Amino acid sequence: MAKITVRVGMASCGLASGAEPVYKELKKLLEGKNEVILKQVGCIGLCSYEPLVEVDIDGKRTIYGDMTPALAQELVNSSFSPTQTLREKVVYSNEIEEAPENRRMNKQVRIVLANCGIIDPERIDEAISRGAYKALAKALKTMSPEEVIDEVYRSGLRGRGGAGFPTGLKWKFTRQAKEEPKYIICNADEGDPGAFMDRSVLEGDPHAVIEGMIICAYAVGASHGYIYCRAEYPLAIKRLNIALNQARQENFLGSDILGSGFNFDIEIKEGAGAFVCGEETALIASIEGKRGMPRPRPPFPAESGVWGKPTNINNVETYANVPWIIRHGANEFTRYGTERSKGTKVFALAGKVAKGGLVEVPMGMPIREVIFDIGGGIAGGKDIKAVQMGGPSGGCIPSRLLDTPIDYESITATGAIMGSGGMIVLDETSCVVDVAKFFLNFTQRESCGKCPFCRIGTKRMLEILERISEGKGKMEDLDLLYELALQVKEGSLCGLGQTAPNPVLTTLKYFREEYEAHVKDRRCPAKVCPSLIHYVIDSEKCIGCTRCARICPVSAITGKVREPHEIDDSKCVRCGQCKQTCPVSAISVE
Repeated sequence: MAKITVRVGMASCGLASGAEPVYKELKKLLEGKNEVILKQVGCIGLCSYEPLVEVDIDGKRTIYGDMTPALAQELVNSSFSPTQTLREKVVYSNEIEEAPENRRMNKQVRIVLANCGIIDPERIDEAISRGAYKALAKALKTMSPEEVIDEVYRSGLRGRGGAGFPTGLKWKFTRQAKEEPKYIICNADEGDPGAFMDRSVLEGDPHAVIEGMIICAYAVGASHGYIYCRAEYPLAIKRLNIALNQARQENFLGSDILGSGFNFDIEIKEGAGAFVCGEETALIASIEGKRGMPRPRPPFPAESGVWGKPTNINNVETYANVPWIIRHGANEFTRYGTERSKGTKVFALAGKVAKGGLVEVPMGMPIREVIFDIGGGIAGGKDIKAVQMGGPSGGCIPSRLLDTPIDYESITATGAIMGSGGMIVLDETSCVVDVAKFFLNFTQRESCGKCPFCRIGTKRMLEILERISEGKGKMEDLDLLYELALQVKEGSLCGLGQTAPNPVLTTLKYFREEYEAHVKDRRCPAKVCPSLIHYVIDSEKCIGCTRCARICPVSAITGKVREPHEIDDSKCVRCGQCKQTCPVSAISVE
């Protein structure tokens, strides 16, 4: 009899899209059908198709998108053989060649995400069946701490939190520190707008992160660890707690781990949502119960971290790579990537891309390939303008540089940064001044206020951007903006202030003509900035249906039934509702 496994994507993205009713319906329908195994799994990656249901029949996998309880019933009634209706819902299949997302999935290399969407994250036995904790056993029983560090170093793994510092070297510094006890920290304080990589890993395969942390603790000689996770990730925290308790029961955590004499345990510290706590010294202060504010370095955390003791800090994705490296070997990891950037990178693909979601690709893949081959290009068939990489700390990479390979050095050379993995696509309707203003407003609000350059400098920069977007800017503002950006970058204490000007610097560098259009012509080329646009009704197209007048919140539109209407520009608040409502596209933006 065929073994049938049905998996429902129950990460935050799936739950938000209605996966729970689908899961409950399947659970009810499959009751008593012992030949079918129903599982809740993490993010499958095809987020634009949620809710997702996968049917795996003896390794023959088919993923259905946009599922509903009614379609779930049809799936079960058809004995998991896709009917015509269900066939239209197939998004990926290793049996159906024409499935639309086959190319997207097959171009990826999954190391960090290998178990996400496959295992039930709340069942450790499923993780173990997929190889979890084998690397830990190998490290404890056959490798010295120095050999573990050497293996990680030779793999070329660099910190996936953004800085890209060699992981093995970081571990070595902590190992060599003389003070005791030692600590390790997992930075899960993912605060970039549009980023959901760490959340998805924690929700989908928490054991990969936990195992990586235990191996790191053994290597550096730590006895206690912290996972610093933002409180806005309740599902991730729930599944982490379940995974930690299960790991303790299996003797992967606690005293005398696997009979090796090594003792180590982990606790979760919930962050209160301060973006600056993503900076490691601010994060340490928060763990200690202090206000999350950065401090000067040196000393670095490897020498003096939490409670003044040697501490190693890596982010979620970095730790999740470690078990794979120990299990398969450094040489296997170096098969992927470029000379100086090895392995794979997880990205949260979002913005104006046709098919957003979670992807993992080999380092060195061109940005263009990620957006067009994996992301399906630009939504609505519009032209791509730029890609924002690195979040508020990153920068805009223009369309002419889309062939830039994804590696630390190449991305940094554009003025952006790799960051933790946010990739936000901008199209022709995106205003770069508005984008720069959005990110600067975010970093200005998130500044801890310790440094005058960051506290005051970002405020003055934001004021200039607001003047420009309101049509009140002057040409000398552009030079002042650039000068301020450099001063904030050079004078700030921590990474938040040092990188906050990046969105401004890159948009000024690559899109100066768009800034000048705002200043010289009092015009927003993308037709986004409210103060620089006007809504106009084409009298020849208008059919006088009155829909626009009825929806206008400020009664700026007048006209008789079946006669052309007009917009009073002095009253109009540029909300855009009239344009969205017009059934004949008679309203345009000028």
